[in-house]
Amino acid sequence: MTDKIEFDPLERALTLSVWRAPTNATLLEGGITNVNVCLEDEGKSYVVRLGEDIPVHGVMRFNELAISLAAHHAGLAPRVHHHEPGVLVLEFVDARPLKEADIRDPDLLPEIVDLVRRCHNEVANHLHGPVLTFWVFHVVRDYAATLKNGRSDYQNLLPELLKTAETLEAAVGAIDLVLGHNDLLAANILRDDKRLWLIDWEYGGFNSPLFDLGGLATNNGLNEQQERTMLEQYFQMPLSGSLFHRYSAMKCASLLRETMWSMVSEIHSEIDFDYAAYTEENLSRFRTAMTDFRAL
Repeated sequence: MTDKIEFDPLERALTLSVWRAPTNATLLEGGITNVNVCLEDEGKSYVVRLGEDIPVHGVMRFNELAISLAAHHAGLAPRVHHHEPGVLVLEFVDARPLKEADIRDPDLLPEIVDLVRRCHNEVANHLHGPVLTFWVFHVVRDYAATLKNGRSDYQNLLPELLKTAETLEAAVGAIDLVLGHNDLLAANILRDDKRLWLIDWEYGGFNSPLFDLGGLATNNGLNEQQERTMLEQYFQMPLSGSLFHRYSAMKCASLLRETMWSMVSEIHSEIDFDYAAYTEENLSRFRTAMTDFRAL
């Protein structure tokens, strides 16, 4: 199943039964697994997220809904105003998405790390019903099967990537289990005049905290000193060599998953996005990170 959009998203958003007098519907930029529409109704603004399940990526909308509700009750995310199959309506928050340079800002990074800790420590307390687990090494193995079955141009890389994944999984070792966001791109963190917001819970699920920390670092170009500072703040203790080694393995796994996500999207997505360039970029990042990991 692809994530092909086979409808007019503006019309779909405007004709939801929840509205009284919807106006000013506009497409929002971004969104590479769904389409987002902003509109107004009775003086309030909302974001309408349109997207079906995407089994090849493990995106199940019941899971996104459950975690979105919990994240709002934990004080991290906007309120869910309405939902129905393929539709999630959120209250609009007047905030701007961060850029990668913002994540690297030494004055802002501690606040972001605190946001991640709150996600891991508080959201699960508000969850109801079944929720998925996001184990990156299962995801990588499943992606490899999808790429092989889809006769991907990257099939020749799969044996090496899977062998590397085995090495990384062994290096990560035993984990603590938390409710992770699992997609910490800068644009998924919003900032207004008072606070930060964490949005887009498509990949949310139980995971190791090291995955979110590694993703935060790799997605936003943190240098090693920033990584060490991030880890010491998150764990609230001096950083040991063992923890940094386990973290570095998970960081590589995060990059491998992002690379293979893009490879799969090249053959299964029809959204207008340059997945081939994204694959190349992340494959390069992954190989650089593996070189650093092997040198530890």
